[in-house]
Amino acid sequence: MKYAARKGLGATLVLLLISLLVVASSCSSTKTTETTSEKPKPPAYAFDNPAACSGCHDVLFSQWKSTMHANAFTDPFYWKEASFAGKEAGDTVRNFCHSCHSPAGTLLGNIPADAAKASEIAKAGVFCDFCHTVTSSKGIGNASYIVKTGETKRGPYKDSYSPYHATEYSEFHTKAEFCGMCHDVYHPTNGLKIEQTYTEWKNGPFAAKGIVCQDCHMTPGPGVTKPNPGVVAVGGPKRDHFWTHFTVGASVFMANYLNNPETAALALERLKSAAKLTASGSRAGNKASLKVTVANVGAGHNIPTGLTEMRHMWLEVVAKDAKGTVIYSSGVLDANRTLPEGTKMFYTVLGDKNGKPTVKVWEAEKILVDTRIPPGQSRTEEYAFDIPSGAPAPYTVTVRLLYRSAFQDVIDKLFDDKPQVPEVEMAKTVLTLK
Repeated sequence: MKYAARKGLGATLVLLLISLLVVASSCSSTKTTETTSEKPKPPAYAFDNPAACSGCHDVLFSQWKSTMHANAFTDPFYWKEASFAGKEAGDTVRNFCHSCHSPAGTLLGNIPADAAKASEIAKAGVFCDFCHTVTSSKGIGNASYIVKTGETKRGPYKDSYSPYHATEYSEFHTKAEFCGMCHDVYHPTNGLKIEQTYTEWKNGPFAAKGIVCQDCHMTPGPGVTKPNPGVVAVGGPKRDHFWTHFTVGASVFMANYLNNPETAALALERLKSAAKLTASGSRAGNKASLKVTVANVGAGHNIPTGLTEMRHMWLEVVAKDAKGTVIYSSGVLDANRTLPEGTKMFYTVLGDKNGKPTVKVWEAEKILVDTRIPPGQSRTEEYAFDIPSGAPAPYTVTVRLLYRSAFQDVIDKLFDDKPQVPEVEMAKTVLTLK
């Protein structure tokens, strides 16, 4: 009996040992699986909301938030054009445009076809943590930026310190090539040079003098207005010069439409400083002739620049007799705000595959006309007209150089509220023919 009991006990112990081994093996197997399973990879890019930067950089943030950089994605003119391009040419073309109008949204891959459903970061356009995490570029144009997000923010000062993030000096941020990452655009399928603002600068006198984009577009006034002393961050040192973040161009129309009057006023100031207008005339009996010269004296790139199948300058000429009666006119907008035939214009005309003019950039395969004025150069236009019999002398001729961001008929088609595109007077001169 004792043996039998021991035998039974031995069997029980064997079974218990086997059970423990099975449990231990199971636990060991489970633990190994947990250890070797792949953890989710962190996202390749992670951007801080621009509002986070406002706590320390309040002045720069307040300047930036009303700019076209801040509104690069939400700009209704841009989005309507981009949506139209997407419908006609597909998502690839639309997303190509987004790569500079919402670079962070593009990198994160979260821009839906419906702009209203985009993430807040995508809607932020060109913002603080995008620009200040750029490390270099792959070249010029077509969103050639290289970005490394994280705790380190890069900028133009060698002695920066922040308790919130690491800092790193970046010479790249002080160069025109930084802006050139997006301010040269080549057609994504045929390579046509659509926008060449950087190249226009590179080939012009401003580049030869060492004047870069930031010197004009990130200083307080038109042209180079340095030094600009001030404080970059709350509690930071007063610097001999800091770069403003208005980054203003010529967007009077859209700045006003978005209710940003300060930005509109700065854009107007720059437009008025870009060109010089001179005119001369003569009269022989009832024949009158004029020569009008437009000189690009203030811009480091062509005027106009950018998408100049939309942006355009033109000459308005109005001659009146001594009684104030109009005896000749050219370039006067009609009731539909359309320019008449024969208007002397400064812009580009794009051509489609059949050589027909088009304002649809995605259709463009060639440039049919380019009458813009390079930096430091001028263009002269001539006029001749007959003075009506009996019109009393002297004759006063008023010449104005005008600018618009877009053609009115295009805006009327895109916008339900059909906002009026204002004509901006860039320069004016008056002469008398006796």
